[in-house]
Amino acid sequence: MSESTAIECLKIFCRTIVKVYGDEYLRKPNESDTTRLLAAAEERGFPGMMGSLDCMHWCWKNCPVADQGQYSGKEKEPTVVLEAVASYDLWIWHAFFGLPGTLNDINILDQSPIFQQLQEGEGVSVSYKVNNNQYNLGYYLTDGIYPPYATLIQSISEPQGKKKKHFTKMQEAYRKDVERAFGVLQARYAIIRFPGRFWKHTDLSVIMLAVIILHNMTIEDEAGTEFDGDFNYHQTPRTQAAITSNGPMDTTFDQFLLRYQAIRDHRSHATLQQDLIDHLWTKFGSEEANSP
Repeated sequence: MSESTAIECLKIFCRTIVKVYGDEYLRKPNESDTTRLLAAAEERGFPGMMGSLDCMHWCWKNCPVADQGQYSGKEKEPTVVLEAVASYDLWIWHAFFGLPGTLNDINILDQSPIFQQLQEGEGVSVSYKVNNNQYNLGYYLTDGIYPPYATLIQSISEPQGKKKKHFTKMQEAYRKDVERAFGVLQARYAIIRFPGRFWKHTDLSVIMLAVIILHNMTIEDEAGTEFDGDFNYHQTPRTQAAITSNGPMDTTFDQFLLRYQAIRDHRSHATLQQDLIDHLWTKFGSEEANSP
């Protein structure tokens, strides 16, 4: 088979994978998925956590010369960025690919559809308690570059005291779920481990989505095996959170604006972070205090 034929077969294969399996393996968490995610999060001491969020750069070797300035950021070579959310089992629940490498994680978040369903009042709603306080928005664990939104929880850069140090240790450990997912993606699929050699941006996009679909298929196939984590898939997950599914609804601009502001509320972020600090210390603090 000639090189050009092999490349064309690859493109057709990836487009077919996305078309046939995209709805299933690139879906947002449904009610059942959310129940399982929240049950695992509660066991870890982070009620309401929906996963961890981060970005990965894929080098674009054959980026057209006219676009190289736009796509060349701190890596000093053209890259395309994948923003993703991964859960404890490394399933990727959100994939936003295609923005140039000159953008940082905050710029990408501003253009990302990650909060689109929440803003429109659709998808799955959650309600849970942390430290006896009620919250109605799930959240993601992130690194320090992300803004202090009610839906994003970072570690503390210079923690003071045992409680904050313990929180930072736990947050940084569980935030690595998405980094592990990126590592597994690149280890399993060499096509994204090495620089992309396609001329069209759309070809890179369909390849990345196909790889994520195949990755999620593998995660599903390995669920409950020795390759999976400690969570018991065969037991019905239990969570104290209230979960409801919301379909498309008519909404006014004022309602949309209220939800938009609630997602990005700094006060709610600070309150939730402090409640998580206290909750984690109550749940696991005795182990930390007794450790050498």
